[in-house]
Amino acid sequence: MTRKLTYRILLLALFCLPAMKSQAGNTIISIKLDSAKVMMGKTVKLYVNIVQDEALTGIILDIDKDTLGGIDIVKRDKIHTKSIDNNREEMTQTITLQPFEPGEYDLPPIKYFVDGDTLVSNREHLVVEAINVNADGEIKDYKTIVGVPFKIVDYIPNVVTNYWWAWLLGLAMLAFLIFAYFKWFKKGINPFKPEKKRLPPYEEAIIALNDLKSRQLWQNGQHKEYYSRLTDILRVYISRRFGINAVEMTTSEIMEQIKHNEEALQVKDQLSEVLEIADYVKFAKMQTLANENEVAFQRTLNFVEQTKPLPAEEDKKDDDNDGNSNAPGKEEEVQ
Repeated sequence: MTRKLTYRILLLALFCLPAMKSQAGNTIISIKLDSAKVMMGKTVKLYVNIVQDEALTGIILDIDKDTLGGIDIVKRDKIHTKSIDNNREEMTQTITLQPFEPGEYDLPPIKYFVDGDTLVSNREHLVVEAINVNADGEIKDYKTIVGVPFKIVDYIPNVVTNYWWAWLLGLAMLAFLIFAYFKWFKKGINPFKPEKKRLPPYEEAIIALNDLKSRQLWQNGQHKEYYSRLTDILRVYISRRFGINAVEMTTSEIMEQIKHNEEALQVKDQLSEVLEIADYVKFAKMQTLANENEVAFQRTLNFVEQTKPLPAEEDKKDDDNDGNSNAPGKEEEVQ
């Protein structure tokens, strides 16, 4: 009975043996050179390929060595893993070799330790060819130093060349700011603010004169400021009304232009007197009397009134209905 039981146990163990076999037996490791021949000093690549079950984890032995079969290892790439069919995976690694001695080399196998077993790859044979040297040839000297052509870009700092787009954008913004300053901001114009519609020359001048009168500058001893403001109003009005750049002209230049304008002929003398007395006050520091200040203001007002543009044909009815109720009152002309 005991012998029969022992026989059954041995028979059961025999059938279970394949199932108890290590999974490492399903792992395959191989190596392959990309070329069987190489010139000494050149590099050649050795490809390592491992196929195993995904559940296994192994390690390539002697991975820290600097040589393989007497040939220098100059680079080891990272191991790349990809899944394949039947829960299997494939691992590949590229090893770069560089031989410096001619001859024939039998590369040793790569060892892979997995699941308690050490697997060994196949071997590869490499032929390293020597450089052909003519022993009887002429011995040549070292070549002279090759001149490097001058390039301005070589002298530009890397912080500029690496971020050239940022510098270009900054220069464009700086150029725009400089342009905007001289075009608008220097003149007190804000291009980003909607500009109000400007009044016609006549209405603008009348409002400015009324404002000047209310400030009572000459009454407070500010004669120069009074005449500067008075002539500024005149110059702006002439520039807008007659298209003459009076703001940038001297008194004599303004009068030379006005005498050719038929609309201003009747009051050109009054204009001349105002501009001349203003020049004396501003540049010669002349002190004027109260009556002279009032006369200068009245003559300026007369010039604006006498050269007022005629209303358009379609606006005449509106002017008649309004009875000129919105127009500023005239003061008595001073001859």
